[in-house]
Formats: sequence, C-alpha cells, structure tokens
Amino acid sequence: MASTDLPAAAATAGQIPPVPAMFETVTAPQPAPAEAPAPVVAEAKVEAQPNSVPEHPEPQNALTQKFTEKEWAALRDFRATLPQLLKDSYADEPSKVPTSVKLWGVELNLDGVKTAKESVVLMKFLRARNLSVQEAGRMIVNTIRWREEFKVDEALQEQFPEEVFGSLGRIYGKDKGGRPVIYNMYGGNQDLKEIFRDTDRFMRWRVALMERSVLLLDFETIDQTVQIHDYLGVGMGSRTPESKRAVAEATNVFQSHYPELLYKKFFVNVPTIMSWLFWAFKAFLPAATIAKMSVVGTGSHAIGKELLPVIDKSELPERYGGEAKDF
Repeated sequence: MASTDLPAAAATAGQIPPVPAMFETVTAPQPAPAEAPAPVVAEAKVEAQPNSVPEHPEPQNALTQKFTEKEWAALRDFRATLPQLLKDSYADEPSKVPTSVKLWGVELNLDGVKTAKESVVLMKFLRARNLSVQEAGRMIVNTIRWREEFKVDEALQEQFPEEVFGSLGRIYGKDKGGRPVIYNMYGGNQDLKEIFRDTDRFMRWRVALMERSVLLLDFETIDQTVQIHDYLGVGMGSRTPESKRAVAEATNVFQSHYPELLYKKFFVNVPTIMSWLFWAFKAFLPAATIAKMSVVGTGSHAIGKELLPVIDKSELPERYGGEAKDF
C-alpha cells in the first residue's frame, strides 16, 4: 500500500461535528386554573446519574452498562425512527424493505424486540455522529444499502490468491483486553503492481479482512479492534495512481460503514519522512483521533516498548518485540 496511507488511515477514526437538533421544542398551552385549586405538594427532585440505567430497563451487558443517560435517550429515539428510515430508503422498492438486518454478526430487530448487543451496535453509529439521531440514521441506512450492493457476505466466501494477498494483512492474537489485532504490512516483497492491478478485487479482499476481524467481536465485552500498520521497506516512490485510488476508496468505505470499531492504531517501522507527514497532519485531526494513534520508530526494541503495554508478549510476534511466533 502507498506511503500516503498514513494520513489516509488517520482519517478513518475521525469524527463528524454535531448537527442541529432534529426536532424543535414545542410548549403546549396551559389549561385555565380551576376556581378552587387544591394545594400542591412539591415533589422531590431526583438527580439523574451519569451512567444510570434507563427509566424503562433494557437488556444489559458489560458494554451497555457504560452508556450515559444522554446516550440512552438518543438510542431510544434512534430505535424508534429506524423502521421508517428504512422504509423511506426503499421507497422505490417497498417489497425489499427488510424486517431484520444482520450487521457484524448481530441481529438488528425492527419489530421492537431489543437485545443488548443490538444496543451496542446502534450506539456506534450514534457516537460516530455525536448522538444526532438524524445523522446516525442516514449513516446506518447507507451502510445497510452499501452492504447489499457490495455483497459483503459473498466477499467473505471468496478465495483470494495467497501469493498476492497472503502477506498483506493478518489477524493475529489479541491485546490485553481481548481485542483482536489486525496487522497490515505495506512493505517487504509485496508485488504492489499485482495487488492494486484490480481495485475491485483489492477492495473485496480488504473488506473481507475487516469483516473477519469484526466477526471476532462478541459485542458483550469486546467491541473494538487494534490495528498495526507496518511500513518496513516502504519508500516515497511506492505511490502509484492505482494504489492511491485503492487507498482512497478503502478509507471512504471504512469511515462510512465501520464506525467506532477502532481501539488503538499503531504505525510501526515508519520512515522519518512519513513521521514528519503525520505530525504535519496532526493539527487537522480531532483530539479523539490522535489519542488512538501512535507513530513508532524501527526495530523490535522500539516497537515493543510501545506495543507491550497493550499486547502481552505471548501474543506479540518476535519481530515487534514479543515472544509469539512470527506469522
């Protein structure tokens, strides 16, 4: 993959600024007072707790118990509007409106049945759009339609040439929190011309790799992944029009259709010139994005110093300072 992937990859964890509220607040007219009103006893106010369970209890797991009351309120509104949003998006093909949708292995029920896993998945779209129900609705509907058009499930079943893609990306081990770790290798002896010769084929392979990593999440205790991008052997001359086009398309897909699935991203074996590029782009990235990213130098000692606090040495390959067998 091209050396310019570093800024592009940084964009995938970006956030969208908040949008105006979806509905206006309307004050209902007050009724005329009765001739002899009864005395009114003031009710005691109960302060809402930041992480309190909703007024009407919903199925809970370790992840939903971390939702704030504001997030629960947005989630209830989101769930209520989703069936109509789907109907509207299939206005030209009403017979194709789904009654249930499976996303990342989780069933999203549109008939009112609630599950904790469903709440975790829906919350990712809300958080990606700063709890705007309207914007999150657009995002998830676009994702559902895109998955149909791209035929994601078919991509998962495809066989891709091992000699072309076998060493380009791997899912290997877990971090200390149980999150799967995805390795992306951009240098070495990769045949970049063959990898990017067919952009559609590359995209189907890359989406399939992403799907396999996400299907490892249980959405009960684990709902994010760790990514390691290895730039060993990558130079500024690695850029080609084909690789730039593929990178741009992959960036757009992951930003638009896989929200809030990243826990940490490490860029390792980064050449000095690319480190400068990262710091130049840093000023334009949200603080939340920067907090998830680390640019690391070269060599197993330097890399291990950054990765071992996150990934146990028994799970980290030797080339990165761990004790696990190299893949």
